[in-house]
Amino acid sequence: MANFFEQLNEILFLDLETISGAENLEALSPRMQEEWRKKSLQFQQQEDRDLAALYFEKAGIYAEFGRIICIGVGYFTYIRTEDQLQYRTKSFYGETEHELLLAFRDLLCKKDWIICAHNGREFDIPYLCRRMLVNKIPLPDVLQLAGKRPWEIRHLDTLELWKFGDYKHYTRLDLLAAIFNIPSSKEGIDGSMVNTVYYKDKDLENIRRYCLRDVEVTARIYLAYQGLPGDLEFDIINLDEAAPEDAGE
Repeated sequence: MANFFEQLNEILFLDLETISGAENLEALSPRMQEEWRKKSLQFQQQEDRDLAALYFEKAGIYAEFGRIICIGVGYFTYIRTEDQLQYRTKSFYGETEHELLLAFRDLLCKKDWIICAHNGREFDIPYLCRRMLVNKIPLPDVLQLAGKRPWEIRHLDTLELWKFGDYKHYTRLDLLAAIFNIPSSKEGIDGSMVNTVYYKDKDLENIRRYCLRDVEVTARIYLAYQGLPGDLEFDIINLDEAAPEDAGE
């Protein structure tokens, strides 16, 4: 098990929180408003809502119409001499998407990470890549997918790992947390509320904390896939609050 704990150091667990690119549809350029009208034709009849309401509710999930407001990450370190597992966590957040993406890119370039997220292949990774390009930020190697063979792509997805080849349905992060007896990250807020919490409540700090809870749940689910208990104890070091000498990588 010690060898497994040491290998965990290569994995960067992450989660994104995204919002609509503007608070309301009217704030977009006429050209982008027209593009949203065309996009919303895919679901407007099913939702029975007007364009403005659909924009506030759904634009954040599309990288072309949304933006990243927080990236939460976490990774393990194992101290063999003390047989001690540590979990270090950090957030990149703020009003300026370009700056948080640049800071996150710096972390991705520090080592040869394996990225792990829940539904990461379908959402987090594509969203990150698209928003980096929109912000004119070159993609780091770990996000470069073009021309790579499947086994060369250093990504893990806790949703895909749980499917075991069964692609009939989506399994929520909170459901996996429940069956593995991992405390829920949805304490007072969930993903559907992020736009409201940001634009109406002006509470970015609440979003940041929620994002980091999701990352820890993802990490614990990955440990549970290895047969470890969902409530496994380990030291948690929040790098947003830690002293420089504790920050490590």
